[in-house]
Amino acid sequence: MSTTYTINVTNNSQIAQDFFFFQSPANYIGGGNVYSNSLFHSQLQPFNTSGSVLTFQMNQQYFAGAQTQTAPPTVGHVSGGTTSSQPINLTPANTPPVGNATNLSVSPLGLTPAFSQTGVQPGAFRIIAPTYNPNTAGNFNIGSAIQNAAGGPATVSNFVVAQPNQFVDCQPVLVFYVQTGSYQAGTVINFSSASNLSAACDTTTGHTTFNVTYNIDGTWGINPQ
Repeated sequence: MSTTYTINVTNNSQIAQDFFFFQSPANYIGGGNVYSNSLFHSQLQPFNTSGSVLTFQMNQQYFAGAQTQTAPPTVGHVSGGTTSSQPINLTPANTPPVGNATNLSVSPLGLTPAFSQTGVQPGAFRIIAPTYNPNTAGNFNIGSAIQNAAGGPATVSNFVVAQPNQFVDCQPVLVFYVQTGSYQAGTVINFSSASNLSAACDTTTGHTTFNVTYNIDGTWGINPQ
């Protein structure tokens, strides 16, 4: 059974605030520039007038993600169109891998159920791209995806642009962030600027629940549990 990570946000400012959630980019071997997406967005009224708390929950289960690219990744724009995802395992350090790789198909878009492959970096999974012509088939985003705890399709969290007949190894980083702003899920963000002065929720410390407070002076309080 996968672990559920929970982030509870309380708005202690004097006005309604938009909050969005995102993840630290994975470490990639292969591919070019790494891009990040918003995972969730919602507006939250001040706690002292509404008593409201915003909760975002996601499954710990790792997902490989792929997406048709409608335009080059641009901050503030949706990262792509059709999305495919598959649950996948990370490569262990000292035991044979199980279900740590997936094949990308581009016509139509898809990812195969995970299978085992040696040679993948420990802590990573592999996405293998087929031979295709980007001038006719288009471009595709591949990388790490996150599923909301309620289930349903996973959202591509961070990605690189696939290259024909090549593979990428993706090593997810389970650090999540909360920031003010109205980036809808699946919208490309600038990770460097968005993570600056944000609330960082680091699950690698063993915590699974984070109570985050946005203070009246614009600072954050984080209480991990």
